Amino acid sequence: MKHWLRITLIALALLIVVGGGLLYWASRPDIAQVSELDGTGRAPKFTQTRTQNFPTIAVAKAVGWAGGAKPVAAAGLQVTAFADRLDHPRSLYRLPNGDVLVAEANSPPREGGGITGWVMGMMMKKAGAGVPSANRITLLRDTNGDGVADLRSVLLANLNSPTGMALVGDWLYVANTDAVVRYPFKPGETQITAKPEKIFALAGGGNHWARNLVAAADGKSLYVAVGSASNIAENGIEAEGEALYATRGRPSEMASLGGGTKGARAAILQIYPDTKSGRVFAWGLRNPNAMAFEPSSGALWTVVNERDMLGSDMPPDYLTQVDLGAFYGWPWNYWGGHVDKRVTPERPDLRQYTKRPDFGLGAHTAPLGLTFASEAKLGANYARGAFISLHGSWNREPPSGYKIVFVPFGDNGFPAANARPVDLLTGFLGKDGKTAQGRPVGVITDATGALLVADDVGNTIWRVSAATK
Repeated sequence: MKHWLRITLIALALLIVVGGGLLYWASRPDIAQVSELDGTGRAPKFTQTRTQNFPTIAVAKAVGWAGGAKPVAAAGLQVTAFADRLDHPRSLYRLPNGDVLVAEANSPPREGGGITGWVMGMMMKKAGAGVPSANRITLLRDTNGDGVADLRSVLLANLNSPTGMALVGDWLYVANTDAVVRYPFKPGETQITAKPEKIFALAGGGNHWARNLVAAADGKSLYVAVGSASNIAENGIEAEGEALYATRGRPSEMASLGGGTKGARAAILQIYPDTKSGRVFAWGLRNPNAMAFEPSSGALWTVVNERDMLGSDMPPDYLTQVDLGAFYGWPWNYWGGHVDKRVTPERPDLRQYTKRPDFGLGAHTAPLGLTFASEAKLGANYARGAFISLHGSWNREPPSGYKIVFVPFGDNGFPAANARPVDLLTGFLGKDGKTAQGRPVGVITDATGALLVADDVGNTIWRVSAATK
């Protein structure tokens, strides 16, 4: 009996050692084999994917700005604080009178627990995103033109993780995580006391909770970006609701949505406030964020966060023009037809419809903000193109993003040939790559042509302007 007990204990010990070794090996971070810049441009470099069972977790620890530190502007530019002591500022919107609205928001309470929920909670806390959502929109006004907001007022409170904002006529539209609502409002007012009018229901929460919004030029419709609930529909296609409505047919068979829906994820919706109806404008976009209209063509553009756990080098996040009825591949394909073999059931019939994005922004850089340079006054080097905020990676080694970049455009309304992102505002990531003093999110121009950047870790809005002589 003692002999068999000894053998059993030895076998058990061997299993523990081998199992522990396998777990240690499987959980090691995937190290990037190419530079962040290789994943950028109109034709980014594609390498072999490295599928992970455990994600690389390499998020920089949020530490904030200490001792008067601030980001570093490119040559010929300077940076100052437009407003500080905010509570997780995310998106920005400028009113016609020059007032600036900032949505102070964070993720709503997340469903699900277990090991996955615990890991996500720890990661968000480390990244500075573990704080409760302030759920408000604050109005900032620079009354004396010195580049610093000296009037601050809570315009709206008790919202639900708001992101998108747009003024159309006498209505201020707000995209909460679960609905687009509107309030009567005129520029100059500093507080809204009216109750919201619900315009359109949205799929709320999920892995991607932010709902950006932009108004069409004619003011008759709104575009709303709704991210997926998961990485690659690992909880089943059905869990993504009507985002994947076209799995019943072809991408050209776009769905009309009456009165809103709890589905329609991984898509950009076009909604009509007058009838409170809408349609899916484009789909297969894993996590579209900020949107803007390119000034020369009037076309809609967006930035998109691509999928995870294919290694530190793949695939690139991107900037792209958004066409009506276009399918961008998620979850089955990415970047014009690269097949993600992890997704089941497969849909090879959709591969031929997968649209190729227009510009790579690097793997896992997490682009969240976008504005075009038509109203910027930062010098000739930044006269035509797009300013993009790269919030920064949580799952790449070494980290990527954590900066504002400029993408030069040509006369044809697309990124210039051979263009690469140009660093405009850096210093958010510590020199060791392990800490983050800030993380950029929303980006707009102010009434003077300076660039405003929301920093949700530094709780500051930075103002980038041409350096004074």
